[in-house]
Amino acid sequence: MENLQLWDFRFIDFVDVFLVAILLYYIYKLVKGTVAINIFIGILIIYFAWRLTDYLNMHMLYSIFDGFMKVGIIALIVVFQPEIRKFLLMVGSTNIGGKRNLFKNFKFLKNDDQTTTDVDAIINACNKMGASNTGALIVIERNNNLDFLTNTGDEMNILVSQPIIESIFFKNSPLHDGAIIIDNNVVKATRVILPVNNEKNIPERFGLRHRAAIGITEKTDAVALCVSEETGQISYIKNGEFEMFKNTDELTQKIKEDLG
Repeated sequence: MENLQLWDFRFIDFVDVFLVAILLYYIYKLVKGTVAINIFIGILIIYFAWRLTDYLNMHMLYSIFDGFMKVGIIALIVVFQPEIRKFLLMVGSTNIGGKRNLFKNFKFLKNDDQTTTDVDAIINACNKMGASNTGALIVIERNNNLDFLTNTGDEMNILVSQPIIESIFFKNSPLHDGAIIIDNNVVKATRVILPVNNEKNIPERFGLRHRAAIGITEKTDAVALCVSEETGQISYIKNGEFEMFKNTDELTQKIKEDLG
């Protein structure tokens, strides 16, 4: 009878395990590469210490850990506020009615033959624009849907290529103001107005484009590339922080890993 109960695995149990696996996967994706991963590990250690002290009847230590766990949910909301915002944005922006919008959030379910963003073309365009001191702001979608921003600009459906990006940001082009959003190797919007971060202190050589890149990458899991109009320098921003790189080859590899 016990063996029968052990193998009494219902379909709903499978669904339950599958959904928990997806939840854990996205929690990992949100905190990977950020300081939050270390905080998350620390919280897990405190949780297991709380359970251990309870099991061993270590009353004083248990009372300390128990007090921490009682207010832990508030601490979690404060500490993980950016990650919670990104997760809720991802859930809220999913279009259930559209197959493409629904399944693009589950990248591990994608087929290998699906189109991937042409990072080399983007970097080559940035190098060319940097050489001519042409300013540019390029936002690349990851898991969070950025359709809520496309309404602030002009919706497009153009395959990514080096000439296309250069022509968009050409100084006399009517499309060069604002940012472009790239999703699945398609320029989906131009002249997009991004939320600007005015709180973070950044060097004076960085202007409004860089503040906008910081703002959008803080509020979503998108990544951004900036080309300075003054210096021609290329900057790569992820999670609201400037990512360091030695050369464009290393930058290309970083972006491909972040989009993978």
